[in-house]
Amino acid sequence: MLEKTTRINYLFDFYQQLLTDKQRKYMELYYLEDYSLGEISETYHVSRQAVYDNIKRTEAMLEEYESQLGLYERFEKRNELIQEMKEKLDTQEYDDLKTLLDQLENLE
Repeated sequence: MLEKTTRINYLFDFYQQLLTDKQRKYMELYYLEDYSLGEISETYHVSRQAVYDNIKRTEAMLEEYESQLGLYERFEKRNELIQEMKEKLDTQEYDDLKTLLDQLENLE
């Protein structure tokens, strides 16, 4: 569950500008402010089911944006390469560092 929440939070960070105001607000309250479905439904005077459906549809949209654009995947890959580079610097493996820099530079 924590992995899913973390992933959705990252996807939301990358793609929130592609969402409607209502989708953005529901996601902020549910994932960032830790509101329950009931609290959101009371705030917006809609049913819990309506909130749940909106959040599930928005999650699916975020996953679809990621499958098409891949911003989060590239972000993760970039972070992995940077971590490897730091390790190579610590162990003074400079030849490997050049290879990692080339990979980072060519990351699409």
